[in-house]
Amino acid sequence: MQIRAEWSSEVKSRFPDLAVCLGTIDNVHVTKDSEPIQKLKKAVYDAVRAKYTVEALKDDPTVRAFRDFYWKLDIDPTKTRPSGEALLRRVLHGNELPAISTVVDAYNLASMQTIIPISGFDRDLLTPPFHVRFAEDHESFTGIGMTKPIQLNNNILVLTDETRVLCIYPYRDTDATKINVDTCNVLVVGYGAPGITGNQLRQSVETTLNFVKLAAGGENETTKVFSATHQ
Repeated sequence: MQIRAEWSSEVKSRFPDLAVCLGTIDNVHVTKDSEPIQKLKKAVYDAVRAKYTVEALKDDPTVRAFRDFYWKLDIDPTKTRPSGEALLRRVLHGNELPAISTVVDAYNLASMQTIIPISGFDRDLLTPPFHVRFAEDHESFTGIGMTKPIQLNNNILVLTDETRVLCIYPYRDTDATKINVDTCNVLVVGYGAPGITGNQLRQSVETTLNFVKLAAGGENETTKVFSATHQ
């Protein structure tokens, strides 16, 4: 499978410094829970609680970059928070992250630690190449947890493959390609915003792949950054 991300001309024009990082890992073993993921959760919870406070979070440069980007997309980031910030706020308030599976929990931990929105997909259900573009009016999307599809409009930024919308960029993934206990090969996506460097994205995805290996095994990891202006 050739892993590549392409950008629409409109996205390149409006957000020329936008980038994403794609990472792959093969032969994972997805389970509901494991001792390694429990140990990893405790270590990451302790680390972020020592580093951040809820009160100061709005001034963090990464949080600020995604909030500013959301406003440009006509999304209120105080109501629909970027996923990395939302996960981090949950833990800073003394709660734990939802327990989904070893792989999903691993990429949520990485997203929380790096404050970079991260998606994980069952790679065998995807049809690359991938595209960052604005949705078409009335394009259908069913996100994880939705009971019925919604109709998108052309102001909504999305990540797609050749057959469907995979993510409302960068906070809600499709149900159709989510990771489950039958997943063997995984695609990880780290989503950028203006002001977020390619190196930040690469580090967030590498952290994710390391967490996945700790929690669920796997091999043959790859990462690559795709920029809107340097394809």
